[in-house]
Amino acid sequence: MSEPPVISTRGLTRYFGKRCAVQDLTLDVPRGCVFAFLGRNGSGKSTTIRMLLGLLRPDRGTASVLGCDSRQLTPELRARIGYLTEEHQLYGWMTVRQAGEFQAAFYPRWDEKFFRGVIGHFGLKPEARVKELSRGMRAGLCLALTLAPDPELLILDDPALGLDPVARRSLVESMIYLTRRADRTIFFSSHDLADVERVADHLAVLDYSILRACCPLETFRNSVQEVKLGFAGPPPPLPPIPGLLQAFRTEREVRIACVHYNAATERALQALTPLTLERVPLGLEASLIRYMGERGEKTLILSNTEVSS
Repeated sequence: MSEPPVISTRGLTRYFGKRCAVQDLTLDVPRGCVFAFLGRNGSGKSTTIRMLLGLLRPDRGTASVLGCDSRQLTPELRARIGYLTEEHQLYGWMTVRQAGEFQAAFYPRWDEKFFRGVIGHFGLKPEARVKELSRGMRAGLCLALTLAPDPELLILDDPALGLDPVARRSLVESMIYLTRRADRTIFFSSHDLADVERVADHLAVLDYSILRACCPLETFRNSVQEVKLGFAGPPPPLPPIPGLLQAFRTEREVRIACVHYNAATERALQALTPLTLERVPLGLEASLIRYMGERGEKTLILSNTEVSS
């Protein structure tokens, strides 16, 4: 039998007043994966993470983490979870060493050698005051404090947000390298899709509080296809196209993004009798933009400007 998921939600829902922040969220996070939790600002990612950790109660539905109801996480279970946010909250008056000693007091599995190795990687001196550290160094210290307890599950809420490219890459690569074991799971949200594409093997996409996709990363990337059709003159009107996400029209070309491109889609496009039909490779960022963007046919902004002038 396969192992039970590390995180599981069923119909998880949360309102703030009349606004629905998360609606009927149902997903499973397999053990040992790097799971990216994606969506635009305000889509409900942080709210979901706070419900998973028992920091916010759902209005309906359930969530379990490491086999326990998230509303009843014991101190022993919390010690198996590492949680890192974009705020990198620390006591500024402490030194790096004091921050480690303070954190170690709460975790019986604290690995001091590991802690020193991580702060050394980020160039942190034990006697340096936290308030004097750069944003990137603070993120490195938070990562060391989060990983030294040897968490079984690492939950990250956009921890690299606001960091410069060098600090962000160092943080993400260190996080993955130091935690990539078969018995460890990483669940993280991020707006940097290059990082996601480099490290994640599963993803979920929230859009306006609703789960739109949940699958292996490769499955998602292969499901969204873009096709460029060239014509001798103005392109003809588009017929119904199975799986159409977006279509962009110019004077002699149509670019069509589809989900689950198949033989029926191909026949519908060939019926337009284009001079050329070319598949356009898409990376994760382009695929996600096509998938989450406004659906239907559009004219490029530049074309609109030219027509109106």
